[in-house]
Amino acid sequence: MRILVVEDETAIASFITQGLAEAGYAVDLATDGSEALYWVSIAEYDAIILDIMLPDTDGLAVCTAFRERGIATPVLMVTARDAIDDRVAGLDSGADDYLVKPFAFAELLARLRALLRREPVFRGTVLQVGDLTLDTVTHTVRRGDQPIILTTKEYSLLEFLMRHPNQTLTRTAIAEHVWNYDFDNVSNLIDVHIFGLRRKLDDAYPIKLLHTVRGVGYRLGNEA
Repeated sequence: MRILVVEDETAIASFITQGLAEAGYAVDLATDGSEALYWVSIAEYDAIILDIMLPDTDGLAVCTAFRERGIATPVLMVTARDAIDDRVAGLDSGADDYLVKPFAFAELLARLRALLRREPVFRGTVLQVGDLTLDTVTHTVRRGDQPIILTTKEYSLLEFLMRHPNQTLTRTAIAEHVWNYDFDNVSNLIDVHIFGLRRKLDDAYPIKLLHTVRGVGYRLGNEA
C-alpha cells in the first residue's frame, strides 16, 4: 500500500515515514500543501496522512482541495489541536479520521488499517483468496494450515494483489502502490518479487494462485 505523508516538521516526518516503511508501506513525503497537491496530481495513493499546521497553508484547505478535485483517498488528519471544534473542522473539510499529537505509532497504524478496510473489496482484517489468507493486523500469511514467511516487500506486494482478487494488475499499477519514487528499475524489482512470491505461494501446491498475464501484468486468483 502506498501512503502520502504531509508533514513539515522534520523529526515527526522522519518518525512517521520510517515507521511506515518498516511496516511495509511505500511512502512519499510532502512538506507543504502545494507539494501535497502536486503529489496527488501525479500519483495514486491508498491513504494520506495530513498535518493541519503547514508552512504555506493549513491541512484543512488542502483536504478541501483534495475533495474538490474529486480525490476520494482516505485522509487521516494529525495535529496538536485537540479541541472538539478543531476535530469537527477537520472532519468537515473531508478528512476520514483525526489523530491528536503526540500519539503512539501503534495507534496511527491501527487507524490507517481501519481506513484501508473501508475499500469496497475489503472490509475485514483478513484477506482471503482461495485457501490463501493474509491477516493485516498480525502480518501473518497462511496457505491452508501452512504458514508462509515473506519478506516485508513480498508481504506488501501480496497484500496489494489480494486487495484486487482476480484482477489483472499492470506493472505500472503495482509499482505505483507498492514502491515509491526512490526506487530505480522498479519493473525488474517487481519481477524478482513475483518470482519469490510464486515460489513460496504456489510451488508446493497443485492449485496455482499467482498468474502471469503475458504483456499485461499479474493476477492473483483461483482460475488460470
